[in-house]
Parts: sequence; C-alpha cells; structure tokens
Amino acid sequence: MSTFTHQCSAVEPVDILFVEDNPHDVTLLRDAFESVVSDRETRLHAVVSGSDAMSFLCRSVESDSDSPPNFVLLDLNLPSYGGTEILEAITAVPQLRRLPIVVLSGSDDRSDIARCYEGYANAYLTKPSDLDEFISLVETIDRFWFTQATLPSASI
Repeated sequence: MSTFTHQCSAVEPVDILFVEDNPHDVTLLRDAFESVVSDRETRLHAVVSGSDAMSFLCRSVESDSDSPPNFVLLDLNLPSYGGTEILEAITAVPQLRRLPIVVLSGSDDRSDIARCYEGYANAYLTKPSDLDEFISLVETIDRFWFTQATLPSASI
C-alpha cells in the first residue's frame, strides 16, 4: 500500500489531481504551476468529470505501481456527478479518506461551502478568473500544502 508523503522536498515530485470541466481553467492552472513551482516536478492530472476522478483515484489505490495523488483540487459544479458527491465517494474509500482535498469553486453560496466542509473538504477557495489570480492561488497552495503542512500518511 502506498502512503502520502509528509512534507514534500525539492526532489520529490508532487502529484495533483485537478477535477475541472472547463479546459480554460485547466490551462490557467497548468500555466500557474509552471511559473510558480520550479524546484520540484509537479504532475497535474486533469480530469473533466466526477466519474473520471473516481476512476483515476481507484486505479491509483488498486495499482502496485501508482499511488494516490498528494492533493486534489476539486471543482464544485461539475456535470452529472458534482463535487459534493465526489467528496462523499472519496471518504467512502478507506485508502483515500486522508487525501487533502481543496474545493475550488466560483460559488460563494454559504450552503455550498457548508456542504463541502460537511463532506470533509480541507478547504474551500474561490476559483480565480485570470492567470495572475491563478498564480497567486498556486503560490499559496505551494507554500502551505507542500512546504508548511505535514500531510497524513495513508497507513495511519
């Protein structure tokens, strides 16, 4: 069984699953990571639907060669299988329960925010609209989640 790393060092690659149905937002996030994170390899795996996200995550748990991503960025409003359903599905898989998940949404509706935290999201952030805002978001994510925070081990 694979485990999540604790703090990510400069030599360890970071795997991020980005669940987003808007190709423009995927491009902006990729560009932001490329401009901000230069001291380590960052692999951004983008999927466009909740079912694709769960397939990706379940394959990573079942595989001997792959491991779950270090982090998930999750759009809330996805077609058919939305962000809150994905949160629910992830917490139902014991090997994924401690996976850090940040919801990235354009919604500032209090009920959306509450549902995400009730679904065990680690944070709820407003989705940026341009490259400069995405760069600021990536700088914050990199500094907090991959430099300062200690990520849980999946084997605990």
